[in-house]
Parts: sequence; structure tokens; C-alpha cells
Amino acid sequence: MTDQPQELLAAVDSLLAAVDNGTVLPLPAERVRLREAAGLTQAAIAQALGTRVPSVDAWEAGRAEPKGERREAYRRLLDGLAQRHPAPALSSDTPARPESSSVNSAQGTPSSPASKARTVQPEASMPVDRSPFPNGPLAVLDGDGTAYCPGGTLLECPAATVPQLVDWALGESGLGAERLHRHGKDSDPLIVLTAPAAGRLGLPAQLEDRRGLRLPDDHPVVRQLARAKWKLTRRGFGPWPRIYRPAQDGLRRCVQLAVVPWGALDARTWGGADQLPAPELAQVLGDYATRVITPRGSAAVCGLELMTALRPPTRPVKDPATGTWTSGPNPGALTQAVDPAPPEAPDEHPVVTARFPRGHQRPPAEVLDEEAFEWIRDPEQLTDDECAKPFAVGIDVNMAFAAAANRLTVGLGAPVHVTAPVFDKAVPGSWLVDLSHIDFDPRLPNPFTPHGQRPEGPAWYATPTVAYAAELGHTIRPIEGWLRAESGPYLDAWYTRLRDAYLATMEHLGVTPGMSEPDFLTAMEHHKHADEAQATVLSAIKATVKGGIGKLRERPQGAGYRPGERWPALERPTWRPDIRAAVIAAARINMHRKMIKLADAGLFPIAVLSDCAVYLSDGPSPLDFLPRTPEGKPLPGGFRLGASPGMVKHEGTQSLMWAVKMLDEGHNPARHIKGTDTVAGGE
Repeated sequence: MTDQPQELLAAVDSLLAAVDNGTVLPLPAERVRLREAAGLTQAAIAQALGTRVPSVDAWEAGRAEPKGERREAYRRLLDGLAQRHPAPALSSDTPARPESSSVNSAQGTPSSPASKARTVQPEASMPVDRSPFPNGPLAVLDGDGTAYCPGGTLLECPAATVPQLVDWALGESGLGAERLHRHGKDSDPLIVLTAPAAGRLGLPAQLEDRRGLRLPDDHPVVRQLARAKWKLTRRGFGPWPRIYRPAQDGLRRCVQLAVVPWGALDARTWGGADQLPAPELAQVLGDYATRVITPRGSAAVCGLELMTALRPPTRPVKDPATGTWTSGPNPGALTQAVDPAPPEAPDEHPVVTARFPRGHQRPPAEVLDEEAFEWIRDPEQLTDDECAKPFAVGIDVNMAFAAAANRLTVGLGAPVHVTAPVFDKAVPGSWLVDLSHIDFDPRLPNPFTPHGQRPEGPAWYATPTVAYAAELGHTIRPIEGWLRAESGPYLDAWYTRLRDAYLATMEHLGVTPGMSEPDFLTAMEHHKHADEAQATVLSAIKATVKGGIGKLRERPQGAGYRPGERWPALERPTWRPDIRAAVIAAARINMHRKMIKLADAGLFPIAVLSDCAVYLSDGPSPLDFLPRTPEGKPLPGGFRLGASPGMVKHEGTQSLMWAVKMLDEGHNPARHIKGTDTVAGGE
């Protein structure tokens, strides 16, 4: 402690010497003012100083500082400009900004006339970004070392190796994103590598291991990371490598990379985004990260990560005995991995193989088969009135799985087996019950099976399906149940985040919830071409919904897997096939409930595929067949046109003869109504 006053005085002397020697640079806002006053471009300054435009931009934004001889040359340039273009004097009624208010005050105050002018720059010219991640969630790195951030920010990345890149991302980049829940964790920085950047860092143009999709352990880049004490997750160095060091004192040190030339951006999710110039790619990914979550892998991975980010499994809990804080379960979250009930598990799961060894097929009645609709009507059931309608029109539910997840009560813990339980629609779980006696008009799909045919006897159903049977007035007598006492609306925040992201992106594409139905249909005809970058973001949001729900029941992967073995996904709390089943059941029931309303008005579908239904119509537009009230309003409880999740859009129109031919050949018109194949699963 005795040396501290001397150290402070020495630091002050060093700072004063720097001022006297003229090595302290003007504040960033003054650097911009001087260049613009002289009519110079950043490119002109970059050429004069033998550097690149992104470096000059970084100096003027205060994100970086020149070094060595280039710093002295830049200071000399600025001093010369300051003599030619002194700052305008402020009027006496304009208060000078105290020097201590500047976020850059640690640079010191030069004593030249120009420096005195700099001390009275208006406050508005020096915006203060107090975010811990001032440069956004991610950067796209190009081969010349320029890192492009969302919003147009450019950073200079000097890294020549992957370990250096990781150090830069964590120490200097200012990249990352704040947590989505107060008990969650900040998102780690994402660095997206273009093909030139990957080559610069020593990565191959393609992965030789096309099955494992990872670099071999003896690759020089992997060895570099090991020597630098960095670790890779179990999936290794593939298209989405995560590089980390174990947390110390609660501090995470982790960087996510995405290697574009290795297929990190799946075309089914991101379209042609991998072909975009680096600045445009940064904006597309940045919009997704800001509205949804910083990407960490496929859309399915992002969907699952978003669930965890919005409902973290743990929270700080104070021990009343010791007064210390420890980690405890977070109420309402999925806090630990649990095994499913036997009917909920896929065939490979140990709880199934223990009962049905290899070579013994599990009977269909032993399987919870909650899947999306895929049904076509028997063409013999088409009426004369229907055959007089010249058009087949498809309508598609917006974000059907997300809408089904809203306000859906799901189980949070392990299931408990119950014999002859009393049905309670508030209890999530799986129920063995006979619904085969319930009749429906043959022109409608049966809501209790994905294929739309009557069940053959007792079968396992998720709570939303059984609740619908009770809603229709039928007596429910379950034979067995696998029920979960601990429950809650786990997916509500997930739905809200994705709904808001979807609507914000649709607004960028010119589609808003308040539109009239004709205006909505017109806007939807052109929305994907209004802004191709935003259309890419929209595609990714939809894929996040569908993929996230699907990944709740991730199957084993790899040629070496043997049925009955556990696979890695089973060890995470978010491996929950029962929740997936409940969401899909709710989506299917929502569709059927609306179809019943239209059937009451005399309209019956000819085909259904997941969230798309096809009706015969007098005209080519949904407005030509969707029923109205006497007041001209949409039929309550039926399909309604609009932008919000759960409402419908026009999927496509074909001729009656086309639709009948499809039915005769056993094909589903809903799959082809767009004119191109529609993927089952919708969204």
C-alpha cells in the first residue's frame, strides 16, 4: 500500500508527458468533424496512412486506435486539419460540456488550440452506448480482416489463427447479446466466417468427413486450440463449432463460430443467404439475432436454445441457514432430464426396447401417435354442388405450431402411471382411451388420427386431443394414463418472442395485422419480393418454430447407433416428446375446430396437410368461399384472413379438374396447391 501514491503520481506524470509530446489523439467526434470539414473521405485518409477504410471508420467511432508510426502520422494529420479548420466558437448561452463527462476522458486533454475547441463539443455529438455489447450480437468476418456487424459497423480483426480470433472476439470485439431472462446468460459472440476468412485462418474449403461433419482431431486448427487451452463441445469443429474454456468464478468464456462454406446456413432455412456479400449477411443474421436469438446452429437448435434462454433451468437461491447464494431450480422451467412414458418414446428408446426386444414390433395401440393432419377426401363423396365450383383454393394457418403453443399447459416433470384415471383437461399427459365410437361427417377428417380415419379401438392420446372429445360432448373413460402433476405454460414466452419477431418481420415486408382482408391478400402476393433480406429472416423464424418443436423429440444419429442405447439428446431437460405431442395435437385440434365451424355453414375441405386446408370455391380467392355473418364479418370461430399467428393466408389456387385428378390418383392437393411441393409440417 505504501507504493500506491507513488504509482498514482507516476501515472499522472506519464499522462502529462503524453500530452506534452502530442501523442494523445482528439476525441472520436472531433476526428470526424475535422475530416468532414476538410472535405476528405475515409478512403483518402486510409490511402494516405497506408491502411484500410474499416480501420479509419473504427478510429472515428472510438472502437479502435492506431498504433506506432501510423498513430503519429494520424495525429499529425488531425493537428494540421485543426489549424485549418478550428472548431466554431459556441455562443455564451451554450454550456460547455465538462471534460469529466466524456467517456473518452481517459485519453487526456491536449493543450493545443484545437484541443481546447474539442472540449466544448456539444453533448449530442458524443452519444454514449452503455451496452456491454456495443457492436451487436455478431460479426461476419471477411478475408481481409474486416468484421462486418449489423447496422453497418465495421471492425478490424487482426487474427491470423482461430485461437487469436477467439481472444479478439472475447477481448476486443464488443460483440454479444444481453440475456433474455434475468436468470439466464448473455449470448456469446458469434463470428461468421466467409470462405476467404476460413481460408485465412487455416480451415479447408470443404469438410472431408461428410458423415461426421467435423475436422479430424489431428487437424492443425484443432491442435492450435488445444495448445491454447481452448476446448470444443462434443460435436467438434464442424459448421457450428463452439469454443470455450470451463467457467471460472461464474465467468463464461465462449465463442460461437459459423463456417459458411461448410454449409452452416442451411438453404431450407436461410435460402441463398450464404451467397450474400458480408455486410448484407451480417444484417440478415443480426435482424434474426435481435428479434429471436443469436444463432448457435440449425433453426431447430435455435428454437430449442430460445426455450432455455426464456425459461432458464436454474436461478439463484439463498440458503436461509448460511445466508449464501446457491443455484436452485427455476419454477416453471424444465430443470432436469426425465425419461418419457413408454407410449411417448420413439422405438429406439430404452423404455421401449426393454418391453419390445429387437425383432418384436411394438403394436400401434402402444404408441402415442400425435402428428399433423395428412388427409384427403374420397372423391366419390364430392357433391354435385361442389363439382360445379371451378376452383380449388388453399388456405394456410400462420405459425400454426407457435399459435398452438400459446397458453398450452405442459408437464414439467416425470410422468406417473395411473390406472383408470378420471380425465382432467388441466392435467398434461398421455391417456389410453377409446374414441372410436365418436362419429363425424365423412367429408371431414377424424380429429383423433393424423390420417383422418376413425381409430380402430383404444389408443394413446395427448391431453388436447382427449379434451376436444370432451368438448364435443362425449363421455371420456380413460383406461390408463401417464400423467404429470407438475405443469405450467412453459412455451408462453417462447410463443410471444417468436410472434413478435414474425410480426415485426412481416411489417418490414409490408404486411400488418390491421390491414383489410383485400389489402392483406394483395400485400401477401408480393411480400417475399418486397425485401429479399427480410424474406430470408421470415423463413428462418418459421423454421425456428417448426424445428424447435421437432427437436423436442430428437432421434439418435450416426451409423454406429444401436437401438436400446441412450443417445446424447436424452440427457438434456428439453428432450420432451410429450411436449412435442401436445403442441402438434393442439395444432391439429385447432384446425379441426375451425373446419367444424365451416362445415356448419355447408363448407367441407377436400384435403388437409398439417396447417393447410383446400376448399372448392366459386372464385380463385379465399374471399370467394370463406363464410360471413349477415353483417358481412368473418364467421366467428372459423378461418380468418390476417397476418397474426393462428389466422390464415392464401396458400394457392388450382382448377377443379386439377384437384379431382389429384384425389383420383391418391395425391394430396394441399401438398401441391402452390404449384410446387409443400413440405409436410407447414409453418
